[in-house]
Parts: sequence; structure tokens; C-alpha cells
Amino acid sequence: MPFSNPNFRRSTLVFTLLFLGVLITDQNIKRLFLEGLFYEGECLSFTLALNKGVAFSMFAFLGPYLKWIQTFLLLGIFIYIIWQRYLQRYPVALALILASGISNVYDRFMHGGVVDYVYWHCGFEFAIFNLADVLIDIGVVMMIYLLWREERQKGECDD
Repeated sequence: MPFSNPNFRRSTLVFTLLFLGVLITDQNIKRLFLEGLFYEGECLSFTLALNKGVAFSMFAFLGPYLKWIQTFLLLGIFIYIIWQRYLQRYPVALALILASGISNVYDRFMHGGVVDYVYWHCGFEFAIFNLADVLIDIGVVMMIYLLWREERQKGECDD
């Protein structure tokens, strides 16, 4: 019975608290920019931009279909995570990825595009991004590292 397992309860609690924390924090930061927060710096600016596509505005041509495609992708990923019991093994990485993904998709439904606001322009022009984008990247790197470490440990046990 998974609910009686202390590790399951702990990982579920960690996932839930971090998931909610990321979602609430990201949406509140975005609200500041939607309400007019702006800063122009020498290398870094904070300015509102609605991204109708994904990274670097790719797939913007999909228009309103993109939010539905991303919604079904996130739902499929969540079902797969539950089915494979990955939530118990990787609660932090998955909370970062899923909460950030949901926050960005929420933006699409509520604002017509993802609310981006961090703009790096020192030495080269870089894309405008947001906290959720950074947390997705961190979550993916964590997952890659954890999976690599598990495989390495498995290989050591097989020797």
C-alpha cells in the first residue's frame, strides 16, 4: 500500500509543497510585470513580453492550438510519472518541471502568451525568459544527473 509507505508520503509532501511554491511564486512575479514593473539596466533589463511560441518564439504559428498541445503533453507526462512511480524517486526535479510548465501554460490561457520578463543584452542579444523557464532547465539537469547517477550505481553493482 503506497500511502502507508513513509518514503511515499515524504516524497509526495516534498513534491506538493515545492510544486505549489513554484507555481505561486512564478505567477506572482509575472503579475508584477503585467501590472507595469519595468527596469532598464546596462546588461540586464526586466520588461514585459508575451511569447506566443515556445523557446525563441518557435511554433508561434500554431497560435491557440499550442496551449492545448502543451496541456495534453503535460497531462501525458504527469500520467507517465505516476504510472512509473517517478514521483517517489525524483520529487524535487519533477515539481520544478511540472509546476513551471503548468505556470507557463496557464499564462497562455489567461494572457494569450507566456509572460516573459528577463532580458539579457550585454555582449549579445539573448531571448527574454522567466523564472519558470529557468526552473524547467534546472529540473531537467537534475533529472539527467539523477538518472546518470542511478545507471552508474547500477553498473557498479553489476560488476
